Amino acid sequence: MEYEAMKKAVGYKAAEFITDGMTVGLGTGSTVFYFIEKLIEKVNKGLKIRAVSSSNRSLEQASKGGIPICDINTLSHIDITVDGADEIDSLKKMIKGGGGALLREKILASMSKEMIVVIDESKLAHKLGSKKLPVEVIPFANQVTLHKIQRIQTKSELRKNADGSLYTTDNGNCIVDVHLDKLLDQPENLDLLLKKIPGVVETGFFFNLAGRVIVGFNDGQVVVKP
Repeated sequence: MEYEAMKKAVGYKAAEFITDGMTVGLGTGSTVFYFIEKLIEKVNKGLKIRAVSSSNRSLEQASKGGIPICDINTLSHIDITVDGADEIDSLKKMIKGGGGALLREKILASMSKEMIVVIDESKLAHKLGSKKLPVEVIPFANQVTLHKIQRIQTKSELRKNADGSLYTTDNGNCIVDVHLDKLLDQPENLDLLLKKIPGVVETGFFFNLAGRVIVGFNDGQVVVKP
């Protein structure tokens, strides 16, 4: 199956789990784009939901399409959040944040009764570590924070835009991309080390948050893993 068609099939499949009355968390990324696209279609046909978004990009797509958007501070919980992953292992531990929205994504996931993860088969891993780990840091003293991260993982760098300017998140923070030097048996240990560094806001490690995982395969199959 063509790659874009596979992502579309996965995103559309996720929309099948959204029912009337739900509060829905909108993740970020190319597969989530198709989930939102299908959700817009269902809302325009009468589905009654409300949504909150993890990024300005997803917010713009959803609101333009007619999905009612609510203030996250008015919510006690989210019914389902649908989001992607950069890498996910057999225990559903994940690396996320390639799109730069990891902090808001983690907030939405932590508020959700279920987080449905939408991926293609290339994101499946036996152990985490082959994909770079995004770490959100505050702009103040970002070079100092970077150097402290480099003492733990030497191949780490501040993310930049194509024009060479510093990448900033929707929160106004920076991203340090950590190129992990090995596959991780206990990613929780690295997560704790990084979070002890002053200036680190959050890491792209997601533990104990994923529910069902919808996987698209090159042969055209779309599989829902419970």
